[in-house]
Amino acid sequence: MACPATNLYFYFHTQLEANKNGEHNIDPYKLLEDELKNIYVDIRQEISRATNHPELRKMASYYLDGQGKAFRPMVIILMGKALNCHTQNANKCTANAQRQIAMVSEMIHTASLVHDDVIDQSYARRGKPSVNVLWNHKQLAQAGDYILAVASMLLARLKNDEVTLIISQVLTDLVQGEFMQLDSTETENDRFAHYYTKTYRKTASLIANSLKAVGVVSGVDNSMVQLSYQYGRNIGIAFQLVDDLLDFVSSSEEIGKPVTVDLKLGLATAPVLFASEEFPELNPMIRRHFRGSGDVERAYELVHLSQGLEQTRFLVRRHCHEAQRLASQLGESSYRKGLIVASDLILNRMK
Repeated sequence: MACPATNLYFYFHTQLEANKNGEHNIDPYKLLEDELKNIYVDIRQEISRATNHPELRKMASYYLDGQGKAFRPMVIILMGKALNCHTQNANKCTANAQRQIAMVSEMIHTASLVHDDVIDQSYARRGKPSVNVLWNHKQLAQAGDYILAVASMLLARLKNDEVTLIISQVLTDLVQGEFMQLDSTETENDRFAHYYTKTYRKTASLIANSLKAVGVVSGVDNSMVQLSYQYGRNIGIAFQLVDDLLDFVSSSEEIGKPVTVDLKLGLATAPVLFASEEFPELNPMIRRHFRGSGDVERAYELVHLSQGLEQTRFLVRRHCHEAQRLASQLGESSYRKGLIVASDLILNRMK
């Protein structure tokens, strides 16, 4: 079953409702309703407060309209509350810091979307025109930087040097991941390692290090901080693998953006890399970034003829099950169950 990107929150919620009779009957969005209901409002207020330029406000807030699924903030706040229950050491100050990290994480993610749309020259995202269609590239580059600047101000208010260093690593990883994507000169033997590293840096590092930061402000020991990080790393990689999968198995209407966009950008994602093991014909296409006549169409066909899609699904399941194993090591609480259900939500996206 595909998930309409125009309202993924609704999709996730209906999936949970459909599984009420199952073992995992916690709806993490309902569980965190109070914490999440105004999170985009609060982010937009931070963005508006720091400037009196109306067009900059509009650009910077365009993807923060509350129509996203808030998956990252949900998981970050869930982990914080699960750790608080694990240590039985919850207080308002800690909860506020955890929520601020969730806001910073979503702002960094949004800035990366703005920058990506400029680089990729995309024309649609989340079922509506991308920022790239509405504004010029110079404006958008500044708008993305502005979002990061406001996120940095919010981060500074936490007055926690360790958390600042952790989140700074996210920004370093994002830039390095983008450079890896722009300049992929790896050999056939190195391709999958390159893809995994790029996926971690561009996607998984944000949630992994945000959860690590939440562990730090929670005051848990290093083993729990690392558990939080590894949970986020597995969730983040699984999430990106599903996105790469949906590029081959969904329609534009279902995912809210063009399909086969990765092939058109010259990118070889997991389904293609797996397919190339069965169909060596793909190797020269990968090397020339699918720029030859008919490359995109032929590569798409070969992926569907191969086991590449099923092998990608297997990887998603492996990472999600590892995330669930890690979450199960936390103390019993509804938030721990919510972390397990969060993995189920990713698995449900590819059905």
